[in-house]
Amino acid sequence: MRYPIFLFFVVLLTFSCKSDKDHKVLKLGHGLDVSHPVHKAMQFMADRLEEKSGGKLSVEIYPSQQLGSERELLELLQIGSLSMTKVSAGALENFVPSMRVFSLPFLFRDEEHRFAVFDSEIGKELLNASVPKRLKGLTFYDAGSRSFYTQTPVHTPDDLKGLKIRVMESQTAVDMMKSLGGAPTPIAWGELYTALQQGIVDGAENNLPSFYLSYHYEVCKYFIVDEHTSIPDVLMMSTTIWNQLDEQEKKWVTEAAQESAVYEKKLWKEASAYALEEIKKKGVEVIYPEKEVFRDKVKPMYEDFMQDLDMKRIIEGIQAINN
Repeated sequence: MRYPIFLFFVVLLTFSCKSDKDHKVLKLGHGLDVSHPVHKAMQFMADRLEEKSGGKLSVEIYPSQQLGSERELLELLQIGSLSMTKVSAGALENFVPSMRVFSLPFLFRDEEHRFAVFDSEIGKELLNASVPKRLKGLTFYDAGSRSFYTQTPVHTPDDLKGLKIRVMESQTAVDMMKSLGGAPTPIAWGELYTALQQGIVDGAENNLPSFYLSYHYEVCKYFIVDEHTSIPDVLMMSTTIWNQLDEQEKKWVTEAAQESAVYEKKLWKEASAYALEEIKKKGVEVIYPEKEVFRDKVKPMYEDFMQDLDMKRIIEGIQAINN
């Protein structure tokens, strides 16, 4: 484990699921700001769980990387020292290879197709794929579409050549960036503002609310709406803690999580529209490039993925789903 020793002892002392005869407390850590729509959705989930259980189950939320990075939080779930977390499916692919599919560029036809996939049997299969790793997927949270933002204008993939672009710690994200001609540079989210400020990277890629709430618009004045990937967030639970719940408690947790995902879609839509207007006010130029030229550059990635027969089955299943 690579999180600080101090944090290790704090987690051991507080433990992930405090309980007495009539009350259990599930601890949830994540890396987002409290103003983020996904944090608000998890707070909604916590409120609904308390209501459903009549106070028998409650959730304590630790936002803003208080308990560590996404990888560290997943590792804490695996050893049962944390109950729940929210991670990007991009980070989860390092633990669950089938989650790589969400990092494929231009996987979904549109927003409706994306939501249909999340709610499909394939969506359920992907959520359950993490169980052998002692991680249980509870629901998908919409994280919109990811686009590039840079310190110089980008209209085509050629404009990315020579630019160092921050990507997640995901091999698929690295491969995508290479296919588009940029230099992929994995950097932790919490370190990105400083890296942009100091010129360690020339840009990054993420969704609109994250770009706005992180204040990255202060150093990147171009937002390029190519919408290359739509990687969901995943609400995860430690199987160690899950298995300590009785059947009724599991039902309450599942229902509260699913209801929060419905609520989060509404919040996300509102947050995206607000962020778009606000970054324009801050002097960011919003560029709408021809997406097809970006799509053409990444087609070889599909050929590579299809060589894995299980991944081929998942991709073809996703493509066959109707909105």
